[in-house]
Amino acid sequence: MSILKKLAGETLSYGFSTILGRSLNFLLVFVHTWAFLPAELGINVKLYGYMAIANILYTYGMETAYFRFAKEAPEKYYQLILTAIIATSGAFTLGLFFFAEPIMVSLGYPGKGIFLYWLALILAIDAITAIPFAKLRLEQKIKKFVTAKIVSILVNVGLNLLFLLILKPIHSGDLGQTLPAFLKALYVPEIGAGYIFLANLIANASLFYWLKDEFKAYRWRWDWEAFKGLWIYSYPIMFMSLAAMFNLMFDRLLLEEFLPEGFYPGKTSQDALGIYGNCYKLSVFMSLAIQAFKYSAEPFFLGKKSESNSQSNLALVTHWFVVVCTLLWVGVSVNLFWIKTLFLRQSIYWEGIGIVPILLLANLFLGVYYTQSVWFKQTNKTYIGTIITLVGLGVTLLGNILFIPVYGYMACAYSFLASSMVMTVLSFIGGQKYAPAPYRWKSDLGYLALGGFCIYVGGLDWMSVPLITANLGLIIVIVFIGLYEFNWRSGKPQLKL
Repeated sequence: MSILKKLAGETLSYGFSTILGRSLNFLLVFVHTWAFLPAELGINVKLYGYMAIANILYTYGMETAYFRFAKEAPEKYYQLILTAIIATSGAFTLGLFFFAEPIMVSLGYPGKGIFLYWLALILAIDAITAIPFAKLRLEQKIKKFVTAKIVSILVNVGLNLLFLLILKPIHSGDLGQTLPAFLKALYVPEIGAGYIFLANLIANASLFYWLKDEFKAYRWRWDWEAFKGLWIYSYPIMFMSLAAMFNLMFDRLLLEEFLPEGFYPGKTSQDALGIYGNCYKLSVFMSLAIQAFKYSAEPFFLGKKSESNSQSNLALVTHWFVVVCTLLWVGVSVNLFWIKTLFLRQSIYWEGIGIVPILLLANLFLGVYYTQSVWFKQTNKTYIGTIITLVGLGVTLLGNILFIPVYGYMACAYSFLASSMVMTVLSFIGGQKYAPAPYRWKSDLGYLALGGFCIYVGGLDWMSVPLITANLGLIIVIVFIGLYEFNWRSGKPQLKL
């Protein structure tokens, strides 16, 4: 019980920053879909897809390596890993600066090299600040971590509102023609959706203020022998993360390429990409839960071995992860009928809403995989994680290439789901061989089956009050959790363990 309280408390703390921050960022979907048509946002969907992959190359598994090795010599490995990240980030960023224009031309966006400059700087800042943030997590300085993350996101949201809801309408004359000319000149139409990148860059730069103490404590340090050990541990994680990110992003990278012309009547492939990419953002609710849990669980289970982070507790934590995420899966899925009107402001985006329950479930399986993946990080068999993730990537690629021409962006969603399920099963099999844990897999599968049934019930049109009809399934799940997971004999609920 204590392990659940500890991880739940830390997850809620990290989750506060993650959920509040991502929720504020999520509200930007409202702003972006109001300010731009799907084709105009296509460049953001595509470049952020590539950026997510590049971010892994910039950190190359060193964040996880820090958690694994810092317990031996915290200061030594903090200095060494941050030195390596600063050096490589500088080299990567200079390379992107040098080849910015040719890269953007090859992507179909000539004259947009400035966007890649901004993205390269964002990548460098993300990588360099990742290790100080990892240090805060290891030292359980949650308040500072939360503050830095939230302020950065508030800056990002504020700048998006300034650029797109104030300066853009002023320039177009939507706020009146009598405003001073200099206000109209503050917005440059040629930048357009690129203001989203610029806001992101300025917000990221603000992180250095909050991490100033961690950077003051830093000293340039190098040790080839020690770095070799770090690299041997981390490079399989890098490849695993790359494969995992390709898994998450390849659908958006392949959709525009493999979607036949005229597949969606009256819409281009860029329109389809914009619709899919922005509906995809509605699955952020599950991603938030996974990210918040990883922030607390990773340093805990990769720290010094103790009775509290045993395999039985890992199984218990995994079970409750499934329970909570099933509740989230059902809750979001049955309420999409009003969520879509709130966040996707133009009706052109609504036709892609069917992908959301599928993506939520795919992310749920991915979260279970991340939870189980502790076993190969603890046993230094990170190469197995790479193999599992590459298999998942193969499933994604095959599904997208074969079925996008037939089913459009629905193929992207189902391919992601199939990939996540395959990785979860393979990780479970490997974990039971090398580090067995008493997972409650029958109960967990039962929750997923119940969740799927309740989403189906919520979609039935048999009452005149949609909100009540839709949430009937959610009520069923809540009641089932209360009866199955808690003992009520004493008059108040007690958790069954």
